[in-house]
Amino acid sequence: MKFSIFHESRIGKRRINQDRLSYSYSRESLFMAVADGMGGHLRGEVAAQVAVQYLTDAFERESSPRLPDPFLFLSWGLTNAHQAIIDHAAAQGLPEVPRTTCVACIVQDSVAYWAHAGDSRLYVIRDGRVLAGTRDHSRVQALVDQGQLSPDEARRHPARNRVYSCLGGDHTPQIDFSRKTTLCAGDVIALCTDGVWGPVDEELLVATLGRANVKDGVPRLLDEAESRAGETCDNLSLIALNWEENYGDDTTGMIETTTMPLDMHTTLMEDFDSPRARDQDLTEDDIDRAIEEIRGAIQKYSRDERNE
Repeated sequence: MKFSIFHESRIGKRRINQDRLSYSYSRESLFMAVADGMGGHLRGEVAAQVAVQYLTDAFERESSPRLPDPFLFLSWGLTNAHQAIIDHAAAQGLPEVPRTTCVACIVQDSVAYWAHAGDSRLYVIRDGRVLAGTRDHSRVQALVDQGQLSPDEARRHPARNRVYSCLGGDHTPQIDFSRKTTLCAGDVIALCTDGVWGPVDEELLVATLGRANVKDGVPRLLDEAESRAGETCDNLSLIALNWEENYGDDTTGMIETTTMPLDMHTTLMEDFDSPRARDQDLTEDDIDRAIEEIRGAIQKYSRDERNE
C-alpha cells in the first residue's frame, strides 16, 4: 500500500474534547476511525475512547497482516464496541450509559470498506466530487431524503445534531455499511465529526481536501470550520488519506507498507493522555482514572470474547 495520511483534533470552544480518532496499518491493511462522544463530563469522551480503542486493538489482533473479511470485522467490531460501553457503564455504576457516534473504515487490496452509526461522516473524493460517503442517522437527514429540506438548510437546522443511532445508550445501534469501493490513485478518504462538516459546505470540503496534500488540506479545512462556527464551535476531528497506489513524482510524507514485517502494526491513537487532552479542564486524577476505567472495560470484554 502507498498512501499519505494526516489527522488533527481540536477542542473548538468547548471545555472538553469528546472526539477521539485513530488509525493503524499493517503491511496489507489500513484501519481508520473517528468517534464523537455524546453526554456529560468524562462520560461521552469515555464512550468515544472505548469505541475507538476497542476497534483499534481488535484490528491489531486480527490483521496479520490482512483481515479475512473486512465487512465482518466492522460488523462485530462496532457491535462489540457498543457492548463494551454498556459493560463499562454497568461496572462503574453509571446512572445512564454514555454514547458516541462512530465511523470506521478498512482499506485492503485497494478497496475501501466502511461502516458507521450516527453522524460522524466519511467522504470518498475523486476528481473534484464526492464519489461515495455515509448518510447521517438523523431526523434532519431523513427530511433531506424526503425532499423537505435542502442540504444547505439541513446544515443550519437547529436539530441537525440529533441522531437516532449511536454506540452505547439504551438501544441497539443501526449500523450501515458501504459497498466495496475500489480506490484509484489520487482519491481522498476523509473521516470527520460534525464539528468539521457542520460549518462548511460539501463544495468547500471537496475543494480543500481534493486539491491539496492532506497534510496541508486538513489544517486549512479545520481553520475554516473554526472561523465559520465562531463562538459556537464544537470539537473538530478529521483524518484524511491521499491514496497513492499509483503515485506520482511528489511523494513527500508518503507511507509505503510493502517492506513492513508481516506481524508489525503502526498505530496512532489520541486518548486522555495525549498532549491535547492535557490542555483540557481535566486533573491528573481525572485522566488516570479514565484511562484505568477504559483499560478495564476493553480488557474485560476482550477476554469474554476470546472465551466464548
